[in-house]
This record gives sequence, C-alpha cells and structure tokens, in this order.
Amino acid sequence: MTEIQQTPTPASTPAPTLATVTLLPTVRPADDVDTEAAVLDSARQVLADVAAPAPVEMPVDKTVDLDAFDDAPLLPAWMKSPEGWAAYAGVFYRARRRGFRRWVRRQNTERGHVRQFGRGSRRAHEWVIGFEGVRVQGAAHTAHVLTREARAAARSARFTPRILGTKKELAMKAAEKTQKAAEEAVALHKKARKDRNRVRNLRAGVVYGPPLAAIGGGYLATGLLGAAAGTLATFAGGAFAGRSPYEEEADWSADWRSLGDGDRMSAPLLDASFKAAKVIGSDETLRIVQMPMLDARGAWSTVVDLPPGIPAKKAMRSVDELAAALGVETAQVSVSKKGRSGRIELYVSKDLPFTEKAKRGPLLAIEGATNFWGRISIGPDVRGLHQSIAVVERSGLVGGEPGAGKSASGNTILLSAALDPRVILWLADGKGGGDLEPFEPLCEEFEGDADPEAFYEMLQAAIADMKRRYALLKKLGKRKVDESLANKHPELRQKLVWVDELMFYTTDEEYGKKITKGLRNLVSRGRAAGIVTFCATQKPGSDVVDTSLRDLLSIRWALRCTTPEASDTILGKGAAASGYSAKNIESEMRGAGLLWAEGTNPILVRADYYTDDQVNELLERAADLRAKAGTMPRGPLSLPQQLRELGDDDARILAAVVDEFAARSAAAGEELDWLPGAVLLAALKDTGLDVTAEKLGALVVRTEDEKKANGAWEGSRVSGYLLARVEATITGRWGLTA
Repeated sequence: MTEIQQTPTPASTPAPTLATVTLLPTVRPADDVDTEAAVLDSARQVLADVAAPAPVEMPVDKTVDLDAFDDAPLLPAWMKSPEGWAAYAGVFYRARRRGFRRWVRRQNTERGHVRQFGRGSRRAHEWVIGFEGVRVQGAAHTAHVLTREARAAARSARFTPRILGTKKELAMKAAEKTQKAAEEAVALHKKARKDRNRVRNLRAGVVYGPPLAAIGGGYLATGLLGAAAGTLATFAGGAFAGRSPYEEEADWSADWRSLGDGDRMSAPLLDASFKAAKVIGSDETLRIVQMPMLDARGAWSTVVDLPPGIPAKKAMRSVDELAAALGVETAQVSVSKKGRSGRIELYVSKDLPFTEKAKRGPLLAIEGATNFWGRISIGPDVRGLHQSIAVVERSGLVGGEPGAGKSASGNTILLSAALDPRVILWLADGKGGGDLEPFEPLCEEFEGDADPEAFYEMLQAAIADMKRRYALLKKLGKRKVDESLANKHPELRQKLVWVDELMFYTTDEEYGKKITKGLRNLVSRGRAAGIVTFCATQKPGSDVVDTSLRDLLSIRWALRCTTPEASDTILGKGAAASGYSAKNIESEMRGAGLLWAEGTNPILVRADYYTDDQVNELLERAADLRAKAGTMPRGPLSLPQQLRELGDDDARILAAVVDEFAARSAAAGEELDWLPGAVLLAALKDTGLDVTAEKLGALVVRTEDEKKANGAWEGSRVSGYLLARVEATITGRWGLTA
C-alpha cells in the first residue's frame, strides 16, 4: 500500500482535501500489516491537520420594511418601463380631467345667471358685514347694564346719611366699583366697534375694490368698452360666488367610474359593469382569478369566474352592453372562455385595435422558400400575438363586405403558397379586376376574365387531376398525400385552388349549379389528394354558396360584415348569438376579421399587409425559386414547340417548315404566306432532316393553284407551299393550332 502525500490546503480554499490511498495491484502488503487500520490512521491524520471553516455570518438588512407595500398592489417589473409610465401618465391625466368635469357638474344654475349674480352679491355683502356686529352688540348691552347699575349705586351712596357711618362707606365703595366696571364695559364696546369697522373696511376693499378697479381702470384705459369688460368680469365673479353646490354627501366617482374616463380596472368596477350589462344579478359578484393588469400596449386584461350557474356564453353575448358599461367601443372589448364554462378572460384595448399602421409582413424577412405543408402566417391578434394556421387537408372560406380587405387577407395565403416552389397554383378571378393578375406567371391554370364557362372547364380539369392522384395513391398503397410522399412523386405535389368572388360563378344561370356541384366534389374529396381549395366572396349566403358546399369549408375568416346574419353565413349559424359577430368590426379596422381555424372559438386577427411593390418583390423571389426548382409553369407553346413535343418524325418536319416561314417573314419585314419548295427543302437539310421533295409533297397535299408562285417569288418555275395549307395539315392530323 502506498500513501500519496498531499500538498497543504491554501488558506483561501474553504473545503479540505482528503488524502488518497491507492493500492498498487502489483504489490501485496505484508501479512503482518493491517491494511484497514493503515487507511483509517491516514485519514485521521489528514482530518486532524485541517481546521474547520469558520461560520459565515449572512448580512441582515435591518432597514427592510416588511409592510412597505401596505395596501398598494404589487407592480410587475414591466410597469416600470417607458410604456408603463406612459400608460400611467395617461391614466393620471384622464383622472384629473374627469375630476374637473365632476366639479363642473356640481355647479348647478337653477334660475339663471342673473339670479346667481344676485345671490353672489348678497353672499359677498354678508361676508363683508361678518359676525363682528354680534360682539359689538354684546359689549353695548353689557355697557348699558353696568351703566344703569353704576347710576343706581351712585344715587344710593349720595342719599345714604353720614350718621350711618359704615353703611355710607360701603355704599360709596360699591358706587366706585360699579362705575369702574361701567367705564371698562364702555371702553370694550368702543374697541369692539372700532375693530368691527376696521375688519369691515378690509373686507369691503377685498370685495368691492377689484370690481371698482376693473370698471374704473377699464374706463380710463379704453373708455366705455373697458368699463363694459370690467362690468362683465364683475358679473362673472358675482355669478361664480353665487353658485349653489350640492350640500348632501354623494359618491360622484360611482357615476363616472369607467375605463374610458381613465379609471383603473378593479373588482368594484368589474362588478358594476357586469351588473349594468345584466350579465350578473344586482346581488351577485365576480370572483377575480387573475388580477387586472396593464400590458405594454396599455390594455387591461383579467380572468374572472362568473357566479355559479351563469355560463361564459352569456357574457360573450353581452359584449355591446359590457363595452357601454366600461365606456369603450365594442371592438375594444374581447371576451373569451378560459378553461371552463364559467370562467372568462376579459381583454380591453386602450385604443381601437388594428387602426395603427401595419407592420412589415413576415414573409419579407424570409430569404429562402416557405413550407406550405407547415403553418402559414396570418397576422397579429388584438394582444399583438402573431397567429398562424395549417391548411393541410383543409379548405377555407373568406368573406366580408366590399372594402373590408379580402384581397389583402388573401395575399397572406397566396404569397405563402407562391413562395413554396412545390405548390401548384390554380387561380380564378371572378372579379376580373386584376387582383390576381401578378400571380398569373406562376400559375399552371389561370382564369382572369370572369368567364363561368372557362372556370367550369378548369374545375373539371382539377377533378380529373384529383382522380389521377387517387389512382396513383391506390397503386402506391397509400390513403392520403403527405409531405414525404409528395416529395417523392412530383405529380402529388400540393395544389392550391383559389376562387375569388365565388358569387359571380355560382350565380350564373347556365353554369352556376354545375360549378357548385364540381366545387363540392373537389372540396369533399380533394383534401386527402393534396388539393387545398379556398373561396372568397362578399356574402356567402345560401343563394350564393349552397350550404352543402359552405359547411365543407373548415377554415372560416369573417371580415367586416354589415349585419350579424351576414357574419353567421361565414362563421356558422349561432356565432353572432355566442358573441362572435363581424358586425362589431369598425370600418377603420381594414384587414381585421374573425378567424375560425383552430380551437373552439374564433379569434380577431388582422391580416399581414403587403403593398403592391412588396407583392411584386415576393413574386419575383417566388419565380426565381420555382425556376431553380424546375417547377416554373410554361407559358403557351408555339406551334413548332407543340409539334416537337409529339416526338413524331413528320411533326418535326412540319415544325421546321413553320420555323422557316417565321424566319423568312422576319427577314422580309412582312408576313410571307408562300415559299418555294426548294427553299423549304434546303432549310430542312440545314436542320439535319434529309427530306425529299416527294416526301414533303406527300406530307402536305396541295392543289395546282397552291403550287404556283406568287408575291416576291412570281416568275419562279419551281412549285411552292402555302403557309395556310401547312397549318391546315397540322390541324387536321394532330388537332394543333398556332
């Protein structure tokens, strides 16, 4: 056994280090050595040499007042931010303004300002007279009494005979005493009268001096006009002095208590508001679950429990009444269930939400492509939290009155799909106004002329593609398309079918019912095949969108509507009665709407806004992404391109013939409708096609008149070919047109 010697522990190191005892595997201890005893002795020696650390005394702050907060609420740290101070400054200002209005309210004038001036004049005169006259009268009464007593005592002393001796002396002393008291009383009366006159003169100077100075000074300064101004000022001062405030005690704050007037949200305020809105009874109260607090945006939020037996739906239906009781607009109040039926979350914005300038859209900050299989950014809610939704295996309906912001709201979904190069775009614009025109270069199918027949054909093509997708899924043994499967099979890529102004298509007399039936087929069956369908319209009532189709659209986005019934046609029957009505959205809140995509209740959100320049910028980026990915749709093919895609030898020959006509026409600066056969044969040879005159003649059958030279080739002995005959041959054989 070997003991490793340890270095002494520095004084600065509080913890001791025990010695390490190591038994070497190649050395065996002697038989007469007790190994265990050696180890224990070594440990005891090490522990004996190490001094125990001295106890550390923790400093105690004796200045801490455990009752420093008293009854004041605990303020979170963010309330000390500049935004928090600004919010409190606004509350303080509104409270002072409300106090001034309350004071003005108490200054009633029941019989006109003239009577009020008379009352003020009397009050001023009474103040000038004061109460000193009572003291003077008391002193005068005392002086009169003592004077009579002094006269009586003097008369008694004068008529007392001297022979009585002692009686005469006593009478003389009593007369002197009463005379002295009478003189003192008269002096006090004179002093009291003098003090009264002095005080009255001072008060008269205070009361009558300013009016006389105003009238006299105004007259001396500007004549009658100044005197009139001084008189008017005197009248105003007298009317102010004659005001008649309420004398009974009243709690004026109870009449003016509201958030709109600058009050803080508190339990008494909430109880009074819910009682005024008839949500709870006059003898019931709320239970505060989360104390009312201000956020950085200056909005109040709280969580409360309604009395037993009152569901949250009742409060949500009474948003208008609650807003009136709180002194704010309906759009500023948001009521939603919080966990259970009787618990609600109340959120009251400081100002009307969604009226400030929209922030920069999040898609502009993305450098690469988006993922349409994931979540799509929609926009902020009233709390400023950004909302997103998933559209995989879903379909949607966007509705609202004209000017509510349907185009801007639709851009949030369309741009997200465009920036994913894997998504196939099929767009139809029933408005025909050009809102979707910037997306046309990215679309495989686009109907922008508001043509119901063309849209019906596009819808039939989408249904045919859906059937091909299901056939492939069946072959692959899959039930539905997911992202990994779509990446392996490009023909199963996601497809977005967007229909703007659906009303124009579904109300067409000839194709309306056919379009409705086709959309119902596509929406109900296309989800699992990777086809996402969105429809946008102004009022999706049953006369515009059949209920059998509307109920299949799972994502509902109701922008501002003119009536609660119109809102219900988007969100579903009974939504307005439950407190979710797009009628409450103000006209200033463009782009805001109730989005019902996930969860049990709709939420009020504002769509991310992109200007026309920003939309073009994003679409240019989308075009680059699709070009690199090879998913950029091709434009209309020329007739030669269509022929070459057939892969037929005869088609390639005629494609070269059509190209030669185009090249000769461009060189001549005019449209050539006839070329000699020799020129065409030479052109075919240059392109690597060895074609004889007989084969070309057999391919394009001509009449004798068509063979003759004309135009610039007049006089030539060789036969030629008419462009019209060549195109007729192509159409007759393959059905292709230029």
